[in-house]
Amino acid sequence: MYRFAYRLTGQREDAEDLVQDVLTKLFPRAEELFEVEQPGAWLNRVLYHRFIDLTRKRGRQADLAATAVMSEEASRNFLDSLVDVSAEPDRQLGDEQMRKAVAVALDSLSPDQRTLLLLHEVDGWRQEDIAEVLGIAEGTVKSRLHRCRASLRQTMAKELEPFVPGRRVDE
Repeated sequence: MYRFAYRLTGQREDAEDLVQDVLTKLFPRAEELFEVEQPGAWLNRVLYHRFIDLTRKRGRQADLAATAVMSEEASRNFLDSLVDVSAEPDRQLGDEQMRKAVAVALDSLSPDQRTLLLLHEVDGWRQEDIAEVLGIAEGTVKSRLHRCRASLRQTMAKELEPFVPGRRVDE
């Protein structure tokens, strides 16, 4: 639950508060957990709905940065884990450019898209589990993942393009 809460909130303290809030509200109804077939998915669904309720309560905000889903430190750690320190300097430069392109591409996604993509690609959640937790059809999860990946590809292609149209070489 904490891992999912952290993905949703992007901050350790907020994730801890969210998990504690959900567990506090569910404690009086603990007997019901024994009747649930998949308690993990059920608890994550409750957590997700509580997160949505709290977000709505705070009021609408502009799109948040990637740090709303993944803290800056966690994002850096994840991206740094992709670097091979024994690589040649030109490869390291390419890796650095790729890391920056991935960061920009993730920032370009909406918070919902980032959450969905990170749950599936980074945390390894199955599409069926995501659908159950978010309360949407599995086909919807598949189509949203497809759109997220397409958006990432498009943004990364722009970021990695060596020549920007309309600019002179000596600029």
